[in-house]
This record gives sequence, C-alpha cells and structure tokens, in this order.
Amino acid sequence: MTTPVSFNPQAFIELALSRGVLKFGEFTLKSGRVSPYFFNAGLLNDGEALSLLAQGYADKLTQCENVDVIFGPAYKGIPFVAATAVALSQVHNKSVPWGFNRKEAKDHGEGGVLVGAAVEGKKVWIIDDVITAGTAIREVVTILKNAGATIAGVLVALDRQERGQGELSAIQEVQKELEIPVHALITMKDLMDYLEAKGEKEALANMQAYREKYGI
Repeated sequence: MTTPVSFNPQAFIELALSRGVLKFGEFTLKSGRVSPYFFNAGLLNDGEALSLLAQGYADKLTQCENVDVIFGPAYKGIPFVAATAVALSQVHNKSVPWGFNRKEAKDHGEGGVLVGAAVEGKKVWIIDDVITAGTAIREVVTILKNAGATIAGVLVALDRQERGQGELSAIQEVQKELEIPVHALITMKDLMDYLEAKGEKEALANMQAYREKYGI
C-alpha cells in the first residue's frame, strides 16, 4: 500500500497546463459562448497525468458514502474509472469493483451494453471529466437504473460553475433533476485562485468578466 497523499488542486492545474489539458485564451464553446479557458481531460494521456487525476478521484471517493461500484461512461470515462480503481487499491487499500458501458450493445460473448462489475442492487458512483449539458450523464444514469443500480453520485474533474440555459449550472440541473450529489476535483474558482496567486492579471480579469456574465 502506498502512503496516501492528498490531492493538490494547484499541482493538478499546473500539470493540466503543462499537458495542454487546460488552456487560457479565447475559445468558442458548442454553446456559442466565448470562454476564457478550455479544459480537455482527454489529453491526460500519459501515465503520470492519468495517475494524478485518478488519485484525485480516489481521494474524493474515500470521503463519499455508498461506494459499491465505480463506473466510467464510454469512452472517455473508461480509463478514468480503471485508473481510479487502481488508485483506490494501491493508495487507500480499498478494492472497489468497476465497470463501464459500450456505445453499442453486443449480441454475442459478453453481451449487452454494460461491461465489468455487476451493478444490480449496487450503489454506483459515476466518474467523468466534466458535465457540460448533462446529456451523457442522464443517458448513463438511465442505463444503470435499468440494470437495477442505485446512483449514489457523480464525480467529475472540473465544475465550470456557469449557468446552462436557465439560472442553474449543468451540474446543479443534474443534482436537482436526478436527486444525486455531484462533486468536482477542481472548480472555476480554483482556476481563478491559481491565476491570482501567479499574478496573471489579464487572464484573471477575463475569467472574472466571464463569471460575472455566466457564473452561478
């Protein structure tokens, strides 16, 4: 068992910047909004980066209740959930079953859309990178419930802390509609705190302006 080291948001932000996972500038989102930053967890594509992210997920999960199974939505969530299961075992000495879904069901071999640990009668935590509109999370929640699972909560890497189409953020909408907790490793506020600590005045001003316009 490895000695537990608490997840450090600043260290994660610095690693994300070094890998191009997190960028500051001007980025047009699918919503049409021009964001002062962009986050793409798919670029956490080496062992060190994935390990740090998984450590963060594992640390959070040890603070959560009802962790029978952890689940990664296809496709991006699959390496996240697998690495998190390893981190839970190696760092926290907790062996937690894990699984994921296929985009398309198989009708031979290990059929169906679910792969890995059985979820029927289990309390399941979903692990993903971000919740933008909430569509993907709603889909996987439906799949899991149809398989007999109880959704214990959702864990994401980043909470953008901005409104969706209404007054609530996408995360708040998911929490309200599905009546489940959603936790994040880092938030927009963490990014702003980082910029302030580094003296990045222009980037911080852009973040503040964006949050005033779209923030919750």
